[in-house]
Amino acid sequence: MSITVTERAANQIRKQLQKRGSGLGLRLGVKPAGCSGYAYVLDYADEPAADEIVFDQFDVKVLVKQADLDQLNGIELDYAREGFNEAFKFNNPNVKGMCGCGESFSV
Repeated sequence: MSITVTERAANQIRKQLQKRGSGLGLRLGVKPAGCSGYAYVLDYADEPAADEIVFDQFDVKVLVKQADLDQLNGIELDYAREGFNEAFKFNNPNVKGMCGCGESFSV
């Protein structure tokens, strides 16, 4: 099982945690949503839950629930700036399709 965090994403996670003033890392998950099936969920993590695996890269922790690993295994979490927009990007090899608006995906 692997989750990859790019250096750009790690830098952004660190900045957000510093701005927040606390936190262990970033929680990455999926939830049922949209017309294709799943949507990504990002949240701050203050401590790991019993059912989470912690991935540590570039001195940043990303926590993922074991139940979400089927949909997230092999994902690369990146951070990109395109014009005036900046956001986390999810490069997920498990995605088989996306909805037209890009908000949800299927595996």
